[in-house]
Formats: sequence, structure tokens, C-alpha cells
Amino acid sequence: MSHDLLIAGAGLSGALIALAVRDRRPDARIVMLDARHGPSDQHTWSCHETDLSPEWLARLSPIRRGEWADQEVAFPDHSRRLTTGYGSIEAGALVGLLQGVDLRWNTHVATLDDTGATLADGSRIEAACVIDARGAVETPHLTVGFQKFVGVEIETDAPHGVERPMIMDATVPQMDGYRFIYLLPFSPTRILIEDTRYSDGGDLDDGALAQASLDYAAKRGWTGQEMRRERGILPIALAHDAIGFWRDHAQGAVPVGLGAGLFHPVTGYSLPYAAQVADAIAARDLTTASARRAVRGWAIDRADRDRFLRLLNRMLFRGCPPDRRYRLLQRFYRLPQPLIERFYAGRLTWADRLRIVTGRPPIPLSQAVRCLPERPLLQERA
Repeated sequence: MSHDLLIAGAGLSGALIALAVRDRRPDARIVMLDARHGPSDQHTWSCHETDLSPEWLARLSPIRRGEWADQEVAFPDHSRRLTTGYGSIEAGALVGLLQGVDLRWNTHVATLDDTGATLADGSRIEAACVIDARGAVETPHLTVGFQKFVGVEIETDAPHGVERPMIMDATVPQMDGYRFIYLLPFSPTRILIEDTRYSDGGDLDDGALAQASLDYAAKRGWTGQEMRRERGILPIALAHDAIGFWRDHAQGAVPVGLGAGLFHPVTGYSLPYAAQVADAIAARDLTTASARRAVRGWAIDRADRDRFLRLLNRMLFRGCPPDRRYRLLQRFYRLPQPLIERFYAGRLTWADRLRIVTGRPPIPLSQAVRCLPERPLLQERA
């Protein structure tokens, strides 16, 4: 084999796998292939401090563009400040960590299999371990709603006054499902304003959402120069058959990331799950078969533990009128902070789950009962 590890796709999942393997095996021959011309500066990955292990926090610390000690949310009926740390990294900085990796941009993969990649020009690159990290693909084993966003980053003429991330400002008019504004203050005069919608459809009007972000800035009295934009259409899992997915991927390269349904079902956050998958691969022998066993085992276990989170999504998307979806999140953010932290980290206890659904029902009981079964949503896609 010409390489120990071949990763198709230089996004988040592929980069974290390369980092984890390189740290464990500094002499590993790693090649990463991507069809793009170079790293993008149009994507920001964020997560809560409690979502990552101490090892990953240390590993990513040198490239953190933003790091805050707390965060806040705002809803029509209440607002809240949480003392949970929050941090952000950008795609270009992440790629900069890949020292020693043979990173090849503008490289188009024609076919990918368990022993390597055949490129569009007919050449062949072989490796002992082959990972497919090229992004989301449609699969009958995953039924989703969508989290859509367009963010506009501006350099303000005067200090904007935002001291910490605003994870959700849902005081804005509700439209196209659950809508909120997400704010990341990178400096006293630099801020990312992101209009976000939890919607049934995956269509994204970039111009309309960008203008909505700019309108929000104007309402806050922020004027200045636009520096960049970013956009995204993230899947929100309503139903997931992980066993069926991995039955279909018993051969070939090992899928990871969004292409394997490996993201937080409710929030769409992918950084914490990608870090755990990278650890699972790095801890095993560097072969495609070993990586498949590691990722498959992790993914099926994760999907089983995430059943409750997918139920919450079905209640949000299928049990609640779009203009009232904010009420479920408003209610959720009245719960204890440790529970909220465990929710984002995907570590809910049975007591946490009971606490979330007890009390005054967030939606009528008759509608909640109809949301319980997961299988019918998958059958809709069959």
C-alpha cells in the first residue's frame, strides 16, 4: 500500500480523523483528497466546552477563533444566561493543523473502495485504511427535517456591545418553522449574525436570510462593513435505521460524518460526534476492516442512545405547528443547566429524559402519541 490512511474529503470529519491518527501514529502515511480548490473560510464549527474531551479541547485550542466563558438565550417569555463555555473554529484554521498530511486539493475521486481511490484522471492511490468523509448523501435509512442558515459577519463602526454568544434569540418573528438569530461576537467590533430556521423543506433562499440577518443588525443599531458570509443546510434526524445503513455499507470505504448520519440529532452540531469517531478509528489497527468495525459499533450504539432525541425532533416537526415550535425550546431552556449541558453533549440520563417530558405537555397528548413510532417515517422513504 502506498499510504496507511486515505481520507476522501477535507472537511471536519476527515480532518479530525487525520489529527487523531497522526497524534497516535506520527509516522503514519496519510493522504487526504478533496475536489475543492482549497480550504474554505465560509464555515464556522462551534460547540459547548462540555461537548468535548479535555484531549480534544487541548488539541483544538491553538486554532480557536472564539472562546467564551458563558452564553445566553432569549425567548418571548424569558431570557437566560448560562455559565457553560463555548468555542468556535474555522475551516481554514483546522486545515492548518494538518502538518505532515499529504493534502491534495482539486483532486476528483471517480470511485472509492476499501483499498483506495481511483481518480478522475484514471490514476490510482491505494491505502490500508480508506475513509469516505465527502459529506451528506441521501439514504433511505435516515428521515430528516432541516436546519437552514445564512450568516453575515460584519465589522461594526462602533462596539456592538455583545459580550457572549447568543445561542438562540427567538424573540424575532417566527417564519419558515422555528426561527432564531445566532450571534458570535469575535471582537468588540466583529460579529457573526446568523438567521436560522428549523424547517420542513430543504430549500434555502440565501438572499432572503442574509437580508434578515442584516435587518436584525440594523434593528440593533449596528452599521459597518460586511466581511464574509456563510450558509448551511443541516439535517435534523427524525428517524434513523443505523443497522440498515451499515448493512448497506458492509463493503467499500468507511463512511463518516454527515454521510453516515453522525451528528447531534436535534442541534445538527457535528464537531463533538466527529471527535469521538476520530478517537474510535485512531484507537484501532489502521485497516479499512478495523475502521469499519470501530465506526459501525460506535454509530449503532450512538443511534440507539439518540432515540429519545429523535423523538423530540418528531414532536417538534410533526407534532407542533411551525409558528409554535419555539415554545418547545422556550420550555426546554427553563430546565437546570447541567441537564442542558448533558443534552448538547448527548449524555442524557433516564432522569433527564423524564424531566424533559414531564409537567405540562409541550404539545397536546394526542399529537405526542402520534409522534412516538419511528419506523413509519422510514417506511415513507422506502
